[in-house]
Amino acid sequence: MKQDQSITQHLGRLYSHISPLRRKQFGIILVLMVLTSFAEVFSIGAVYPFLSVLMSPEIVFEHPSAQPFIQFFGLVSPDQLLLPVTVAFGLTALLAGSMRLLLLWSSTKIAYLTGADLTIKVYRGTLYQPYSVHISRNSSAVINTMVSKVNAAIQSTIIPVLILISSSIMLLVILSFLLSIQPQITMITFGGFGLIYLVIMSLTSKILVNNGHRIAREYTQVVKLLQEGLGGIRDILLDGTQELYCKFYRRSDLPLRRAQGMNVFISSSPRYAIESLAMIFLAFITYYLARGEGGIAQSIPVIGILVLGSQRILPVLQQSYSAWSSIQGSRASVADALDFLDQPIPDYVGKSSSEKCPFQLEINLHQVSFSYGFEELEVLSKIDLSIAKGARVGFIGATGSGKSTLIDIFMGLLLPNTGSMSVDGEVITQDNLRSWQKHIAHVPQSIFLADSSIEDNIALGVPKDQVDFERVKEAANRAQLADLIESWPEKYKTFVGERGVRLSGGQRQRIGIARALYKQVDVLIFDEATSSLDNETEKEVMQAINYLSDNLTIILVAHRLSTLSSCSKIVELDKGKIKQIGSYQEIVSQIKS
Repeated sequence: MKQDQSITQHLGRLYSHISPLRRKQFGIILVLMVLTSFAEVFSIGAVYPFLSVLMSPEIVFEHPSAQPFIQFFGLVSPDQLLLPVTVAFGLTALLAGSMRLLLLWSSTKIAYLTGADLTIKVYRGTLYQPYSVHISRNSSAVINTMVSKVNAAIQSTIIPVLILISSSIMLLVILSFLLSIQPQITMITFGGFGLIYLVIMSLTSKILVNNGHRIAREYTQVVKLLQEGLGGIRDILLDGTQELYCKFYRRSDLPLRRAQGMNVFISSSPRYAIESLAMIFLAFITYYLARGEGGIAQSIPVIGILVLGSQRILPVLQQSYSAWSSIQGSRASVADALDFLDQPIPDYVGKSSSEKCPFQLEINLHQVSFSYGFEELEVLSKIDLSIAKGARVGFIGATGSGKSTLIDIFMGLLLPNTGSMSVDGEVITQDNLRSWQKHIAHVPQSIFLADSSIEDNIALGVPKDQVDFERVKEAANRAQLADLIESWPEKYKTFVGERGVRLSGGQRQRIGIARALYKQVDVLIFDEATSSLDNETEKEVMQAINYLSDNLTIILVAHRLSTLSSCSKIVELDKGKIKQIGSYQEIVSQIKS
């Protein structure tokens, strides 16, 4: 992770992931910021004539600069100035407030739309990562990034950056106006406030960054503990280990909350000290101006402008500081989100869908070896194997023998470190991987079921308006499931419950088989699909598999040899190598001998 990059580098990386449309919209917001700043100055400037008319209408009535205004409204006496000037002052205040509201609405809307774009991009990039990347990650880190850290990029970076830019423009415009009215007092007063904020920034920067790292780290741990606690609730209830999990949760949650609370305090606390100092400064300024030429009556319009200017500038200074604090405190989380945003997308994404590669003869493995990045030993070593189209091949071996890894290579989820897999003589590479995977459907040991209907689960991943119901019924019939479904009151509209809790193990497996058959592929892979079932249920599921068409190439992985009795060829693996290949009878005879 590139957490040690500067804020500018983080913002540059973040900006590169923003779409051209959003960039144009941010450009419009920038223009709106400038217009809002001038509207603010206009409303502040309107204070001077308003207070002047209140204090000395005769002087204003006779002033040369007021003559166009007087002639336009046809005024004949000083007393008539008050109403139009009051209305004008009110309109300028209303304009400034409306512009601020419009800026807030538009900037917030675009910021959150940008956040939606970024979240979708993270999700899309994550789904397109190779299987080897997914098995090396903890799912809690991915979920945390999606839910929390992309939000940090929105709420703690994009919005604060907009606030910082807007505040900077407003400060520049308002200070320029005040400098033209009272340069010396403006420089001393607001220069002092700015210096105080700079000192506070230098003192709190490291604390904010360290707290940001702690928040990013502990938030991931909190999500991990939530997943483990709720995912293993049966064992927790059985073992009575609730307090242990609460202890682990508290150990991560308390530092997280302390860091979050400290960052909120640091970003908000300077406001109260600055407001107190501002009152003191304004009291002395009033005293100083009242003792000058013309006394308090001549000074009130200038004092009014300075007071209103302070009322605008001090919150803007605090907003700028809070925005800076938020950006500093979220650097670690944003860095994590950027790492996910930077995930490479495969070259085939966005291209026209490729057709299935030819598969008429056989699948060949030639000297295939594989090891995971975190392991030194090879999981598979120099595997040579041939599977003819239409064959039923079984794989057996002890835990850790390499069965699942070999199946992942067959499915193209993993590519060999050395050696190759070819289909009808064409070597499967990253370029033609999707063409090969279109031939395959997979039935794992644990079937994922959405909390939806039987129909939706059989046609999982297909939009509702594109589901072919007749095809669903045919798949269920071939999986020996149709009679059972038809016996239920709601038939194919029956909901299965979260993770299929309303179904038995055998019913879940047969839905998995029906799902595979719905895809109408010619290679079915059963990866220990019956290992968690009792003997009677396993027989029923295997019966459903045995009834499948002879045109299908079926690969079965099992723990028990008896499960593979219908296979034309059985491959026994041992420590990543092929120990023996033979028919069911040959393997049984070899074991008995």
